[in-house]
Amino acid sequence: MRQRTLGRGLVVSAIGFGAMGMSQSYGPGPGRAAGITLLRDAVDRGVTFVDTAEVYGPFVNEELVGEALQPVRDQVVIATKFGFAFDADGRQTGLSSRPGDIRRAADASLRRLRTDHIDLYYQHRVDPDVPIEDVAGTVRDLIEAGKVRHFGMSEAAAATVRRAHAVQPVTALQNEYSLWWRRPEAEILPLCDELGIGLVPYSPLGKGFLTGAIDRDTVFTDGDIRGTIPRFDTAVREANLDLVDLLGEVAIRKGVTVAQIALGWLLAQRPWIVPIPGTRRLDRLEENLGAATVDLTADDLGEIDAAIARVEVLGARYPDHLERLTGR
Repeated sequence: MRQRTLGRGLVVSAIGFGAMGMSQSYGPGPGRAAGITLLRDAVDRGVTFVDTAEVYGPFVNEELVGEALQPVRDQVVIATKFGFAFDADGRQTGLSSRPGDIRRAADASLRRLRTDHIDLYYQHRVDPDVPIEDVAGTVRDLIEAGKVRHFGMSEAAAATVRRAHAVQPVTALQNEYSLWWRRPEAEILPLCDELGIGLVPYSPLGKGFLTGAIDRDTVFTDGDIRGTIPRFDTAVREANLDLVDLLGEVAIRKGVTVAQIALGWLLAQRPWIVPIPGTRRLDRLEENLGAATVDLTADDLGEIDAAIARVEVLGARYPDHLERLTGR
């Protein structure tokens, strides 16, 4: 597996593994044993970057990742996230990035992950009630204490990232970015260029849409978040599938899959972009990792850009209550 560097020296595999879907958002998971096996398969195939968060589950995803990676802890970079509040029963109740809550969250994540340090610690969503300087300063203290190695932020506005970076350098931003969600190109990519920050795109395959596995007749099961996302609605899905069809033409010519084109396109945008596709299946894992060797020429990229320009993706990427948590 080729490697890439995020920020100031965090070296990871060119394609990481997003573990969220093993525990939530896409209907019933494969079970703990199957999840552990797949995570270890990923490491065996060269993945050195695994992404989780306390809120995934909540909590059970970190426990899964911790158990799976404990035997190979020295081979992998683990990223997790803080920033949500929970009630006594573990239900997520809103945002909280108060310094005391960050410190408690870090200690709890360390226990669940079965490790003595978190390699990359993201603020999951910006808390408007806590100055970002206080958040960055708290993570700086955790770094000085040896509990955290690098600071990250997720879905933050460029101005907020600047303020945080002035207190504690930000190693990576995690934002949704893909062929059908390109908003980061306006401000986030130039910011990363300027400040030397890496970008870790989540949902790099459009929550599965850019794999070609979703068609006009796909019905999402209970518990699958895509059933609530406007751009997956049947009223707009057929129009959005035009993008997949156009990418399929490029994929056929290159002898690869649509998913590999989508991931290869991301890798071609900047040398410090590291996508984290998730999956529950070994064949999909191997397909995703194969994208690291897909070399797209300038002509290929031009053809892809021309295809994108011919399609207007319809529907919002999130329901309103989730979109309001981004861009702060």
